[in-house]
Amino acid sequence: MKSARPKVLHAVGGRTLLGHAMAAGRALAPQHLAVVVRHGRDLVAAEVERVDPQALVVDQDDVPGTGRAAQVGLAALDAHVGGELTGAVVVTASDVPLLDGATLGQLVAAHHADGNAVTVLTTVVEDATGYGRIVREDGTGDVLAIVEHKDATDEQRQVREINTSIFVFDADVLRRGLASVTQDNAQGEMYLTDVVAFARAEGRPVRAVITDDPTSVEGTNDRLALSVLGAELNRRTLERWMLEGVTVVDPGSTWVDVDVELAPDVTLLPGTQLHGATKVEGGATIGPDTTLTDVEVGAGATVVRTHGSLSVIGAGASVGPFAYLRPGTVLGDKGKIGTFVETKNAEIGAGSKVPHLSYIGDATIGEGSNIGAATVTLNYDGVNKHRTTIGSHAKVGGDNMLVAPVTVGDGAYTAAGSVITRDVPAGALGVSRAQQRNVEGWVERKRPGTAAADAAAAARRAEGQHNSTTTDDGVAPTEGSSN
Repeated sequence: MKSARPKVLHAVGGRTLLGHAMAAGRALAPQHLAVVVRHGRDLVAAEVERVDPQALVVDQDDVPGTGRAAQVGLAALDAHVGGELTGAVVVTASDVPLLDGATLGQLVAAHHADGNAVTVLTTVVEDATGYGRIVREDGTGDVLAIVEHKDATDEQRQVREINTSIFVFDADVLRRGLASVTQDNAQGEMYLTDVVAFARAEGRPVRAVITDDPTSVEGTNDRLALSVLGAELNRRTLERWMLEGVTVVDPGSTWVDVDVELAPDVTLLPGTQLHGATKVEGGATIGPDTTLTDVEVGAGATVVRTHGSLSVIGAGASVGPFAYLRPGTVLGDKGKIGTFVETKNAEIGAGSKVPHLSYIGDATIGEGSNIGAATVTLNYDGVNKHRTTIGSHAKVGGDNMLVAPVTVGDGAYTAAGSVITRDVPAGALGVSRAQQRNVEGWVERKRPGTAAADAAAAARRAEGQHNSTTTDDGVAPTEGSSN
């Protein structure tokens, strides 16, 4: 991968490669799940703990090879149960992101139905270069051996059926077989595949299950492969949701993580990306050009050209375009967060609106309130964050600065251009601004010869006004409201 990050911690579809492998294994409802770690041990172990705290982390020593990995994993499981583990043991690779629990389930079912000592999952590919080849017995079709590419003869390299490194073993056969495995091969490793030859030598049945979907068992060895498999995983994810009743207008520009939940009649417009644990209810429309991570979207809501994370959008609500929902945003049913609005740790009640050009952070807004354009909740004093509370059915005028901690009561109004530093009681009008004064004739005196001066002079002549002075100290109670 040419990366400081261990390969299995690179991600596609919202999960690390290791996360995909663990999800597929856990889908079998196994009695135990073990992850053998070596390269980047601490980082990988932390991911195991994050994904599945019940999984057992097992350290591989300096002896290389898949056989050694399986050997230390089985020994750790034996110690974990306080004896020798019995039954079927499934061994998978951790860099196969499209492998799913259903495929593993079919493999385990075939293993039990046939009474096999070893069952290997195989597939047929056009170019088998680099893969271990499946050598079958004439007549029965049973597996005689798995030969690694570097150790294969010219004739064996013509075989197109390959080992996927996914097996089911009888625990006793695996334990005894691994004890006999050596490092006498071209790569100097303990091959897990040598257990196949051991089982055959004992006369035990070794069979293969062929998957007709090579991509589902394809490994990832570089970022190019990661990208290709990520695109295929996304295509399959979108296909599944479209068959469940979701409209995806442009699958080529739409990306949905595997853990996202979508209800029937959701519409995803071009440029939509849904990540993490995002959940969208029926009738909602997302996009175009929207990215949501860990966001809940209610039924019938619309989210347009928005970036959001760790937020909740109520049923019938409207968000965007060009909105930024930061963590802790909760928008009530039929509420609105409009154009060029940023919210953070804000609870906005049902039917309340923040239509445009505002920042609402560390705030609580009740139901049915309207926040005028260019309003800012000033929540930070340089040391601590403070909260702004706006009641229900309140009207905050445009270009208001609300200096937290401050409360605007139910049904209260604030005038446009106000800096609100004190609580506004319920039903009151809060006003905080300097009195306006008009200096007549200023443009003609200070900017003579300009287009503005010429226009002003013409207007004054037309209106018959000569150096009159007008002042107005009144404040209309609805002044500055925007919607």
